[in-house]
Amino acid sequence: MKKKNIVILIFIGVIVSIVFGLILLSPSENTGRDQIYHARIAEAKQYKNGIFSDSFPIKKGTYEIRFVLNGDSPEKLSVTMKGSTFSFSENYRLDGTIHGEFGKYYTWKYLGSSKIDIPQDQELKISMDPHGSLEGPFSIYIIR
Repeated sequence: MKKKNIVILIFIGVIVSIVFGLILLSPSENTGRDQIYHARIAEAKQYKNGIFSDSFPIKKGTYEIRFVLNGDSPEKLSVTMKGSTFSFSENYRLDGTIHGEFGKYYTWKYLGSSKIDIPQDQELKISMDPHGSLEGPFSIYIIR
């Protein structure tokens, strides 16, 4: 009887290992998508006069703006991008959604436009204004 229990436990362990392996190797939602730009803003010293600025090259195409946020991220965030033939400006507002029936937790997202269409290859200047909330960390991604 003990050998049967050991065989069953080994069989369950193998099945669990296979399932976790398949989960880890499964394609993510970003498969086939390129990350064009990323910035992690986590310290006040990254801002100059309360604004974070950077530049990056971008090719013609349609892109998505994504954020990684938490409850300490700036409540308001203005993002502008300017290039030779492109201009974008959006005022995002942090939205927390509560989840869970027993253990409550929040997910965070910025409400606002997330798609941009770049008409031709160019250099973009991106600026982010957290409206005085310089300590709240966040990451921004531009994904093709």
